[in-house]
Amino acid sequence: MSNQFGFIDIILLAMFAGFIILRLRNILGRKTGHQGKPMKRYFSKGIEVLKDIENNEAIKNGNVDEEAKKQFLKGAEIAYEQIITSFAKGDKKSLKGLLEKNMYARFSEVIDERENKQIKYETTFIGLKSSKIVEFKKIENIYKVTVNFVSELIT
Repeated sequence: MSNQFGFIDIILLAMFAGFIILRLRNILGRKTGHQGKPMKRYFSKGIEVLKDIENNEAIKNGNVDEEAKKQFLKGAEIAYEQIITSFAKGDKKSLKGLLEKNMYARFSEVIDERENKQIKYETTFIGLKSSKIVEFKKIENIYKVTVNFVSELIT
């Protein structure tokens, strides 16, 4: 009789192990939406940039400074808009990454003063009319760039 109980125990344990294996396979084999995007998408963008660089006339002609100025101006326009809108919202965290320490301290001071006086400040950034590099100097390995922005704002 005891032999028969051992056989039933083995069958029950095998069924239990099979159940656990099937459950694990179902859980581990599913996509839940928390996976990151495939790396292919990132590389395709980089390849497009490389194609643009290969076809870029400024680089072919050896006039890299002009291309650097254009790229810098694009980035400066984006940063300018972010600075204006962050200052209007009183978002010090965004400003800290965009401004130099002394300039950030000044902006932060004005934001704190506005909050203390309970002044509500609203600004709508309509767009840039123009942006122009006024001064572009290279001092050793550092570039000093002065940019003039003309923009439309509603305050």
